[in-house]
Amino acid sequence: MIQEMIPRAHVMLDFDANLSAATSSSLGEYGIVHFATHGIAPDNHPELSGVVLSLVNQKGYPQEGYLSLPLVYNLNLPVNLVILSACETGLGEDVRGEGLVGLTRGFMYAGADRVMASLWKVDDAATAELMTRFYRGMLGPGSLSPSAALRAAQLDMRRQPRYRHPYYWAAFQLQGTWD
Repeated sequence: MIQEMIPRAHVMLDFDANLSAATSSSLGEYGIVHFATHGIAPDNHPELSGVVLSLVNQKGYPQEGYLSLPLVYNLNLPVNLVILSACETGLGEDVRGEGLVGLTRGFMYAGADRVMASLWKVDDAATAELMTRFYRGMLGPGSLSPSAALRAAQLDMRRQPRYRHPYYWAAFQLQGTWD
């Protein structure tokens, strides 16, 4: 869907969506970095949070594929927006004197102006639909800001009988610059 909407997008799928690609310095050259994968956010252990990428290579051999929070902190990612369309990627632990420690903070520390992440386990089909509506709002004729595009997408999802319940559209929140 993203590649259809943004023909120049560099989409990495399957084996190409690996740890090497996610930690590449060239990733910072893009305006938007979108991870559509599985997220892990263990309770009371934010340092173990991360996103799961390809765990096997093209020949079927195991490879490291876990983009952990410590790796995220070491990225150089001066991008406009990071989207983590995976389960529970917006969670973390409130550490006294530090604030919320988790993936959102890690990506912002790495240089992202904004991070969109989820607060609970999300439905795959609903998330795909929400992201489609979000990108249309942001990149379409109206050229909405990311925050306005997310709000419009969520309101539109809310009007759909199938996705009316907030479970389907309310998990995603945006942190960082709101313009």
